[in-house]
Amino acid sequence: MTKSHIESVLTQLDGSPTPRHLVAHISHQLRAAKFVDFSKTAVAAANSGFVATAGSIVAWRSGKQTAKHGFRIVGAHTDSPGLRIKPNPDDRKHGFKTLQVEIYGGPLLNSWLDRDLGIAGHVVLRSGEIKLFCSNTAVARISQLAIHLDREVNERGLILDKQLHLSPAWATNDKALNFIDWVAKQSKAVPREIVQIEAQLFDTNKAALIGTDSSLLASGRLDNQASCWASISALLESSTGAATQVVALFDHEEVGSQSATGAAGPLLEHTLEQIAASQNISRVGFIETLKKSSCISADNAHAVHHNYPERHDLANAPIINHGPALKINSNQRYATSAQSAAIFVAACNSAKVKHQLFVSRNNMPCGTTIGPITATRLGIDTVDVGVPQLSMHSAREVCGVHDLISLQLALKAYFK
Repeated sequence: MTKSHIESVLTQLDGSPTPRHLVAHISHQLRAAKFVDFSKTAVAAANSGFVATAGSIVAWRSGKQTAKHGFRIVGAHTDSPGLRIKPNPDDRKHGFKTLQVEIYGGPLLNSWLDRDLGIAGHVVLRSGEIKLFCSNTAVARISQLAIHLDREVNERGLILDKQLHLSPAWATNDKALNFIDWVAKQSKAVPREIVQIEAQLFDTNKAALIGTDSSLLASGRLDNQASCWASISALLESSTGAATQVVALFDHEEVGSQSATGAAGPLLEHTLEQIAASQNISRVGFIETLKKSSCISADNAHAVHHNYPERHDLANAPIINHGPALKINSNQRYATSAQSAAIFVAACNSAKVKHQLFVSRNNMPCGTTIGPITATRLGIDTVDVGVPQLSMHSAREVCGVHDLISLQLALKAYFK
């Protein structure tokens, strides 16, 4: 990974504590690269463009022969499991001002304990304006119970009541601002003008390269911002080809994708049809174009854990920094087929990067991705791949630097 690539991914991770912040960051990159913003207008003929809505974004570079060669799509998701702030969060408990939270997705709850936490999100004003905000410093903490008061915790394991034990403390002074007034100050808004607040906690520890050889990347939200970075940077570094190159980044994957801006919604399908129309492809022609298209669904994979090798099928388990993983599941939890797998293998061969396989143990079912959803909605060949990582769904995850750049190179080759 070059120095500029390292700076790029670290900047994205540190500046994108929520899906909307990530979309704002990527939108800025795309505008700087002369992509036309069609978020508030109908898609028109353009060499490159994007549509951003809430925490999702679709970006593309128009191909020279889309009707003949179709769309080459890379899909990923912008959201990560974590703790969201409830609408009426203010509470007082034994000398602390605390906040009530709601669990989003399937986070490793213990990983949120004893961390210096910030709060980020957005407000919707009466005017309809949406304003992002993010605390510049840590403002909250969920403290674990001392071992003296839970002597058997190391033998029994930590047990957390999801309602009682996850409230962060964020002040001790009764005169400290309540949540809406604090958010108003952060977003430079008038409290009475705020209609709704959507906010979440995030670990303020910065993304970093770790290891004596700097071979590992540690950060919050690697699942799945690592894939978002690889796909967008691959698109930005690519040149115009025969097929139209598309990156689709969806929100709400961690809770099932069933939303207007999730992969199960119409965002990608509608955007592709508008792109086709801007290239004078008819509705019938668009359907035929989909048959010539393909999609790479990029979402991180489980690397072999050095302390828990028995949790993996070692004949089909990826090792960190040995290449991105091709994810396979015969029960269609992943969309990979023999035919679609060949698409990614060809891209890896073209980029001269190695790839690995991931198949879960029979007694340990795997999760799923946007891959099967995209394949079902669009009827196109889709392959599931991902960077191997540890600590998936933790507040702070880790992956291999080499794997991330290898995925980016493979996606660039796929776009060609």
